Amino acid sequence: MADFSSALYLGMHHATRQLAPWRQLSLGKPAALAEPCGARELAGELAALQGCAAASLLPSTLHLFFDLFRMLARVRCTVLVDGGAYPLARWGGVCAAALAPEQMRVQEFAAGSLGAARRVARHCHETGRMPVILADGYTPGAARPPPLAAYAALAQATGGCLVLDDTQALGVLGEQGSGSPRLHRLQGMPVLVGASLAKGFGVPLAVLAGETAMVARFEAGSAARLHCSPPSLAQINAGQHALLVNRNCGDGLRAILRQRCRQFRRALVLAGLRCEGGEFPVQRVLLPPGCDGFRLHAALRRRGVQCLLQDAGRRMALMFLLRADHTVQDVALATMAVISYMKELA
Repeated sequence: MADFSSALYLGMHHATRQLAPWRQLSLGKPAALAEPCGARELAGELAALQGCAAASLLPSTLHLFFDLFRMLARVRCTVLVDGGAYPLARWGGVCAAALAPEQMRVQEFAAGSLGAARRVARHCHETGRMPVILADGYTPGAARPPPLAAYAALAQATGGCLVLDDTQALGVLGEQGSGSPRLHRLQGMPVLVGASLAKGFGVPLAVLAGETAMVARFEAGSAARLHCSPPSLAQINAGQHALLVNRNCGDGLRAILRQRCRQFRRALVLAGLRCEGGEFPVQRVLLPPGCDGFRLHAALRRRGVQCLLQDAGRRMALMFLLRADHTVQDVALATMAVISYMKELA
């Protein structure tokens, strides 16, 4: 089975034999009392990679965004949600607003609409509320990322901040897989970056990066750091291994990944099929009107190709998650299976 449903974009797996050994998984105490061995060092490396001054590790982005928005809700603010933002970060804002409705409000605007964001942010500034712009560093399937540099400049001009969910970009986009802050030159701007390492780097833990004072403020009030177990020694060692692999051969892996994306798109475009996603490893194949997506999805499985089926409004789409460990033959098998089925329909 050629599996195109896994988001381990660089093909990192971190087998036990590849990791430094550990004597125990957990200290049995929260991070607020004691940091697991290597946690601070890994956070520092991730901050440097992203071009940020400081960083903190969390068990997941769910923990991260819930705590982050609770911190931001200590002042009167409005969360301006870019319409393309991923649900996890949105949930953090909505829950914080529910707990402190006098302090925080949530308002969505059209994905990528700088004009709409500007109108609401200026209104917030005029009425004494801090604007917090929430956006993804990259939204899979979109033609381009949101105008992140413009969002950051708007936040700075109106006394607010930009909160980025950079899970898709970290490890995949930017110099050495540094993600959106370096790619969009956001250093020195009021930006807080939350990201999971579970996709690009294949490690199930999260990192919050930003200015030193903001990260310290976050850690001082984080409920997850006080009440939840921190990332385990196994996760931390896997994170260190991921950054080692990234330093040694990350650029090569990203180059292979781009080649697989180009091969995939070229084959389908030549066959007259519309494919969205650019050179990002999440490729969305829009199915012709009337095409039975469920039947096609099942037919691909019978031919040894596993992908995802998405309901894209009036038209269904197949989602293929490409990885650096896919071979040329894997991609050829997937594209030929789709094209063959389409020919049978014609």
